[in-house]
Amino acid sequence: MTTQPSKQLETFENPVQTRDYRIHMEIPEFTCLCPKTGQPDFARLILDYIPDKKCIELKSLKLYIWSYRDQGTFHEAVTNRILDDLVATMKPRFIRLTSKFYVRGGIFTNVVAEHRKKGWQPQLPVFLEAFEEQFNTRG
Repeated sequence: MTTQPSKQLETFENPVQTRDYRIHMEIPEFTCLCPKTGQPDFARLILDYIPDKKCIELKSLKLYIWSYRDQGTFHEAVTNRILDDLVATMKPRFIRLTSKFYVRGGIFTNVVAEHRKKGWQPQLPVFLEAFEEQFNTRG
């Protein structure tokens, strides 16, 4: 096998730097090891970010995520480490990583970590459904 896990994250230039837009990724096969027992931990990672000048390259992200497979780490630590590495590599306007670890001993663990670029403010959301309902009820 020529492809190996790697901690090297790569980027490409954001093609639309003038607009805030969300990139949403779901990584359903994250694995690491419990640092206490050595047993595997499985999680679904949900990554949402608003890029600034750079976007994350998907193959490098896949190899980066794979690099945790044999690493012993706590859920809280690995979630924040991944977020820190992504922030350092991309310097996004906003990023949120949600780690949804599968049940272990009857307990599900969800860890949510965020970073917001200093000075960046999100745009106000637009809710079209409420707007449409308002016009439909007036008859």
